[in-house]
Amino acid sequence: MKKEKEIIESLFKGTGVTINGSNAYDPQIHNEDFYGRVLREGSLGLGESYTDGWWDCESLDQFFHKVLEADLDNRIKKNWNIVFELVWSSVLNMGRKSKAFEVGEKHYDIGNDLYYAMLDRRLTYTCGYWNHSTNSTGSPQAGSGHEMTLDEAQEAKLDLVCKKIGLKRGQKILDIGSGWGSFMGYAAERYGANATGITVSKEQKALADTLYGNLPVETRLEDYRDIKGKFDNIVSLGMFEHVGYKNYRTFMKIAHGVLEDNGLFLLHTIGGHQSVKGTDPWIEKYIFPNSMLPSIQQISKSIEGLFVMEDWHNFGADYDKTLMAWHKNFENNWDTLKLNYNERFHRMWRYYLLSCAGSFRARKNQLWQIVLSKKGVPGGYKSIR
Repeated sequence: MKKEKEIIESLFKGTGVTINGSNAYDPQIHNEDFYGRVLREGSLGLGESYTDGWWDCESLDQFFHKVLEADLDNRIKKNWNIVFELVWSSVLNMGRKSKAFEVGEKHYDIGNDLYYAMLDRRLTYTCGYWNHSTNSTGSPQAGSGHEMTLDEAQEAKLDLVCKKIGLKRGQKILDIGSGWGSFMGYAAERYGANATGITVSKEQKALADTLYGNLPVETRLEDYRDIKGKFDNIVSLGMFEHVGYKNYRTFMKIAHGVLEDNGLFLLHTIGGHQSVKGTDPWIEKYIFPNSMLPSIQQISKSIEGLFVMEDWHNFGADYDKTLMAWHKNFENNWDTLKLNYNERFHRMWRYYLLSCAGSFRARKNQLWQIVLSKKGVPGGYKSIR
């Protein structure tokens, strides 16, 4: 055990993090078995041991920011457990149709009360757009000295999407992975669009039907491979992370087939620096089963011969602010939430939100909005920020 502790401590050298140190970002170890567990199980052991209460950290987001900024993940990437995960996921098609509804059941269906407590008033479960531009509700422009609220940042994002696709009154728009209907509701209310969305979550569909029953909005419980019809524009906000690299080309062919020739497709997705075939083992097991982050190369290969790439916008740093806002809401509402969720869930969800915030802060993950056309916009596409 002493040797295991020495190895872990040596790994943290150069990161600024000290085991049992005095800083808010220093992990405090309560169970000495922590060291062997992390060495044997990598990131899965790190996350599970936190959920089990084996260690604590006053500022988890700072902890992950520091270790990821120091490239600790790359220094230990030859850990056999991680290699095994990547090899196994390359054999299995984790995004295959038979598993399409699993993430809905295990993540999005766990309780609308959780998402009401954590998200903005529209239940927008994607990255907000913070202090960049004025949205249609008159939110302040960047540099005005006003710090946006989560509600304002999410409306700014929804409005940005509408503007990027040039949404017009009466147009038919498809939202692939529509969640609780936040974008569709906004597009119908503010732009007069007719919106159709698909989700693999029964709870999301039921609530979206209730929230937007008075608007020209339809939510279907459907896999993207079953989409039929024609649409003036398409958006997909935070769903592509569930598609899987073996299905990227299929996804793009489906989108191409249902998009009108002069329409635009806006893809909003988290992205990674390198092409991978799986995801972090802890995230896979506890948060987003069958998920993975696409790379620039994987996306570009999937659209080749189908779409013209008109615009590629990265505002990944904004996901740090979004996740921290979700975490603040989650903690502020825990006294109510704990009536339905136990302390283990509390620790798991905190770990999820703050580890992801630290990752975006270290710029390990990105948030891309990509605008695609079928034949190229005549005269050129005008980028909107």
